[in-house]
Amino acid sequence: MPKNRFYSPEQLALGVTVKLPESAAIHAARVLRMTEGDSAILFNGDGVDYACILTSVKKSAVLAQVTGSTAVENESPLNITLLQGISSGDRMDYTIQKAVELGVNHIQPIATERSVVKLNPARATKRLAHWQSVVHAACEQSGRAVVPQITTPTSLNKWLANHPQNNIARILLNPIGTVRLAKLVKPNGEIQLLIGAEGGLSPNEIDMARTNGFQSVILGPRILRTETAALAAIASMQAVWGDF
Repeated sequence: MPKNRFYSPEQLALGVTVKLPESAAIHAARVLRMTEGDSAILFNGDGVDYACILTSVKKSAVLAQVTGSTAVENESPLNITLLQGISSGDRMDYTIQKAVELGVNHIQPIATERSVVKLNPARATKRLAHWQSVVHAACEQSGRAVVPQITTPTSLNKWLANHPQNNIARILLNPIGTVRLAKLVKPNGEIQLLIGAEGGLSPNEIDMARTNGFQSVILGPRILRTETAALAAIASMQAVWGDF
């Protein structure tokens, strides 16, 4: 089976010819040096890999025709929503990329009180588009055919106001927590994991989260960086409750 996988937002079906998105076309033509007749895999988030043949490779566009399809069954049994405090530099990209590889279903960027990055509406829109491209690339690499949702950044207060607890398992990674992840009972439904940015969550945000059903959990005796904390927590969940 060809290993080159590309995300396509198009409707895909046997015999259909589609134009690859610009980023995928550039990667196929200029980086991978693919040519007409080469095989590839396309996916659009419906859980299926579509085998394709490149029918045209030009600087302006790359076209691919669907020749077959295979259902992909590698989704995690855990339904994890990551509420990630927006971090600076490449940290946020790294966290999103690796969280997708580890199997999360939904990523909600949270503008916390201690976030170094402050996004106005215009910047938030641009960052969201960029983060979506990071999600697509992580799915291409990891073999996922279901694309995790990443939603518009918001504050913790606003998010909590729009998402009542409803018996959902809520976990707050807190360096002064007293309960270890391995001691928790395996959740039956959605897991909401809240991680602070570089400076952690403020006391006000921690109180707000706990009032709304988040349980403080600790991952060992060492303080983890924001990008390490999210990924260590997700990997631990997959090891204790999931498919690791």
